[in-house]
Amino acid sequence: MSTSVDDGSDAAGQCAELVRAHDFTRYASTLFVPAPARRALLALYAFDVEICRVHTQVSQPLPGEIRLQWWRDMLAGQGHGGVEGNPVAAELLSAMRSHRLPVERLSRLIDEHLFDLYNDPMPTMAALEGYLNDTSSAIFSLAAAMMGPPSSEVEHLARHAGLAQGMVRVMASLPLDASQGRLFVPQQVFTKHGCDPDELFAGKQAPRLREALNDLLGEARAHLDTAYALLASVMPDVRPAFLPLAQAKRDLARLMRADNDPFVARPPSRLAVLWTLWRASRSSALAGR
Repeated sequence: MSTSVDDGSDAAGQCAELVRAHDFTRYASTLFVPAPARRALLALYAFDVEICRVHTQVSQPLPGEIRLQWWRDMLAGQGHGGVEGNPVAAELLSAMRSHRLPVERLSRLIDEHLFDLYNDPMPTMAALEGYLNDTSSAIFSLAAAMMGPPSSEVEHLARHAGLAQGMVRVMASLPLDASQGRLFVPQQVFTKHGCDPDELFAGKQAPRLREALNDLLGEARAHLDTAYALLASVMPDVRPAFLPLAQAKRDLARLMRADNDPFVARPPSRLAVLWTLWRASRSSALAGR
């Protein structure tokens, strides 16, 4: 590949490849946004990928905490070496300077992902919403800030979009999480329906467990409906930042089907993702026009 290191194109390419490999929906969404915003969006999404996958790269929490601290130090300008040689860090810093992204919002995202390093159950719906607000919703908010001026309407939309997408992802990743003894479905939901989370880890499709999982899916649908209703209240230039909602909507429809097995992972094909986002990019709701 004949790319120039001086103009950062090699680092940009590495960010794009990282997102393509680990978060194809967001990668695909950048194919339908204006070119000037694409590089910065991929830097943001690559950063999110790096933080989200820390827990998969360590066998104990302490090494994970050390990795997350490195990113905190980088954001605070206290990197202990290697920042220039890290393509994601270099691209993120460039995006932060160009779009004046708030360090505090990115740092909170890192702090929330400390939860991922431990096998503690998510206790309540409020705890899950707080986690998703500072992770999924933050990414929507920061992406929108790269494409248009901030506003209370954009923040309101980003919150609901992140809660919807985050809850859908919790349910879509349930088979893998359950196999690893991890639980993002709040214990409060299980208690409400009088079922034991151990049934989930055992892969038992008890009726009360299904009701509990449907509760979370219902919450996701409510947030998704609200997000789509709010899209009309933001500037058209900002709407393409919310293209991933189209895939969340499609995934949610599958997860809510009566014949869906919550213990079997069925990730969509990349072709299906591209088709979904292409259609959304041409719709009046999400198109930047």
